Amino acid sequence: MHLFNKRFSYHYLVLSTLTLATSGVLAQKPTQPALGSRSVKPLTVNGFSFKDLNKNGKLDKYEDWRLPTEQRVQDLIGQMTLDEKIGFMLISTSRMAGDFSFQQGAPKAEITSGFNEEDQVQSMNMFTRKPLPYPMMMAAGTTKAVTQNQLRHFILRANTSAKTMAEWHNNLQALCENSRLGIPAIVASNPRNHITTDAAVGLSVGTTVFSKWPGELGLAAMRDLKLTREFADIARQEWAAVGLRKGYQYMADLATEPRWQRIEGTFGEDADLAANMTREIVLGFQGPKLGLHSVGLTTKHFPGGGPQVEGQDPHFDWGKDQHYPGNMFEYHLKPFQAAIDAGTSSIMPYYAKPIGTKYEEIAFAYNKAIIKDLLRGKMGFQGIINSDTGPIEMMPWGVEKLSIEERYQKAIECGVDLFSGSADPSLLMSTVKKGLVTEKRINESVARLLREEFALGLFENPYVDPEVAQKTVGKPEFQQRADLAFRKSIVLLRNSGKLLPLAPKTKVFIESYYDNGRSKEPITVIKPATNNWNLEFVGSKEEADVVVLMLTPSSGSLFSSNGGPIELQLSKNKIDVKHVNEVTSQKPTVVLINYTSPWVIDEIDNPNLKTVLATFGTTPDAILDVLSGKFNPTGKMPFSTPVSRQAVLDNQSDVPGHMKQKGYALFTFGDGLSYPN
Repeated sequence: MHLFNKRFSYHYLVLSTLTLATSGVLAQKPTQPALGSRSVKPLTVNGFSFKDLNKNGKLDKYEDWRLPTEQRVQDLIGQMTLDEKIGFMLISTSRMAGDFSFQQGAPKAEITSGFNEEDQVQSMNMFTRKPLPYPMMMAAGTTKAVTQNQLRHFILRANTSAKTMAEWHNNLQALCENSRLGIPAIVASNPRNHITTDAAVGLSVGTTVFSKWPGELGLAAMRDLKLTREFADIARQEWAAVGLRKGYQYMADLATEPRWQRIEGTFGEDADLAANMTREIVLGFQGPKLGLHSVGLTTKHFPGGGPQVEGQDPHFDWGKDQHYPGNMFEYHLKPFQAAIDAGTSSIMPYYAKPIGTKYEEIAFAYNKAIIKDLLRGKMGFQGIINSDTGPIEMMPWGVEKLSIEERYQKAIECGVDLFSGSADPSLLMSTVKKGLVTEKRINESVARLLREEFALGLFENPYVDPEVAQKTVGKPEFQQRADLAFRKSIVLLRNSGKLLPLAPKTKVFIESYYDNGRSKEPITVIKPATNNWNLEFVGSKEEADVVVLMLTPSSGSLFSSNGGPIELQLSKNKIDVKHVNEVTSQKPTVVLINYTSPWVIDEIDNPNLKTVLATFGTTPDAILDVLSGKFNPTGKMPFSTPVSRQAVLDNQSDVPGHMKQKGYALFTFGDGLSYPN
């Protein structure tokens, strides 16, 4: 039966499950899936409907949803040209009309559901700020990417409405459907559901229309695995509703080197907690196995990006070395093993190269012993290996002397299936044509990538309903669960003056201190519009019984790094410690510190600092619920904080804080108080 929906201009073909009795036993026939199309004609075979994706008027095996996935995969590979296979192994940014992702200084424009048809070509390495040996195509115009370059994997970085994203996604799928073989696109994104300080492109999309949850550290601070799974399932529903079916997330890296600037995206320093969090996240997004309603995850950054030398990041040549002075390499693998056991669809190796280990000192994406022997062989991962953005052109640490084709050769020999960051297939094609990589090996990677698309059901129906997307994303019942997470993520670290919970009718002055480098005044006075806490909110410190200082230290974006020493003291991270100390010396003060890194607070840690709480991306309402006693704090620290700058300098980068030498920590992993009953 045909149902034609004029609103979206695609067919829905739905037949219910049929059963029949055979020799007294019920034999179930295949269940007709919903088929979505914009242009291809349906085929009817034996009472079932199929999509004629290659437009040849007959049912091919890859179009037959009744067949095992492997048969469909091999049939399609047999029909793909080498051009189509090579393009299928690249994933790059795709931009909506009005979206200028990665283009610094570009004019702001309204983002619409149309295509951005401009190529984005760079002659400068965007991370190291050094000239590239040749221009690099970071993104291709959408139509060109699909029809000429044969790309089908895209990263969407635009931040706009759910309906607009869904409409753009449908337009992209219609373009793909009209191609020779009708292979659908799969669209990925970085995290979209968290309150985060560093929302630089490539790390997070920042504040969006999606339900808003604590940062990843805050989720870990909750110590609530059930709510963690619920978060992932809610996010899955929102993502799938707009057509995002692949997540460049989450980080299974451990926060063992306190200076590393990507700690905000981790689940903390402890391998067992991170493993438990990773398992719940994968199962929440993907389900027990990848299926029609899943969002496939790309767990990163194997084998763990935490133990960087002096905390420098391998996006830059000054941060390319990763070491293990505490001999704890195996410890960092635990969260990745949990991801593998939970069925993560893809794993991303990091840019760094190991030093002082038994492994070759070349970047992990080129490291055969790391990828082929350890990840695939010992740990049993059979899914997709997705490179990070630009290791071939921009971060080829340890293999700089190899040509581009030789780099592709080495990475593919190690097991990389999908290369991120380039929209230009010509050099990978050259690698194959020069005989450096066989088409048989290319087929292995294409097969892994196709299995993911088939499992997600994209060949049957890649389209979404924009109206449903608008109703699903950020709906109130989702945000209610996120609001609980905000409260559970807050950690009470010190209450030595028994100031909390605040007594009813307490006069409270709230000051937020955040220097984002854009506003002239970093201090904001917060006076809630409503009063649900039986407190009196006043407009000055002088009037107050209690002052609440909400501090948001900031080291700047990861990508603003210049290779200089990374400092964790508050005064080095845009906090006026003199101001803080003046306030705490004059009035009973509650100090809340937003911990995106394990900040060193010795500059304000004096006898006047009697009440300290840790936050990891939360809201004023959640904070007031905790301060007033409306919500009894239960959060626990996801990492340890160093007692001093010297403790940071002396630390072993691969060792979690709770295992470091005695005297290292001011607040230790697992610390967290509650109010007496």
